[in-house]
Amino acid sequence: MTELNGTVLEILIYVFDRYMLADTPEVPERDELALDLERAGFSGDNVERALDWLADLAGERDRPFLEGGGNRAMRIFTDSERARLPTDCQGYLLTLERTGILSPQQREIVIERLLALDDEELDVNQLKWVVLMVLSSQPGEELACSRMEDLVFDQTEFPH
Repeated sequence: MTELNGTVLEILIYVFDRYMLADTPEVPERDELALDLERAGFSGDNVERALDWLADLAGERDRPFLEGGGNRAMRIFTDSERARLPTDCQGYLLTLERTGILSPQQREIVIERLLALDDEELDVNQLKWVVLMVLSSQPGEELACSRMEDLVFDQTEFPH
């Protein structure tokens, strides 16, 4: 079997494609999923990191929502976020929020999950995938998830 040293994001995309895009997603338990990834050719620490990433994402469902003026909040990126998130990613996040695809709460989850990838160079394509994974993990976000799928799979751009 060919061994793949896929990045954490490549492993996550594989899991998303294989399980989350199914009509009735049935994601196996962690040990079974790890075996599936090994059978698919992925190996190494990135499999464990990807599984940890997914576990952390699942834990985000319990995050308390912002109250009051949360929808009018202005997002200021920290120095460390600006160092890791290129300007085009920052702008894309704000556009997703402005167009109603992301709520301020979801934006924060996306930023955390994106930075948790530990990739040196993050880009808008990676951002799109993380947004899609975050939206698909949250109940009641079918419309936003569908809009994001169009942006990921059709490579549709926002009108300028």
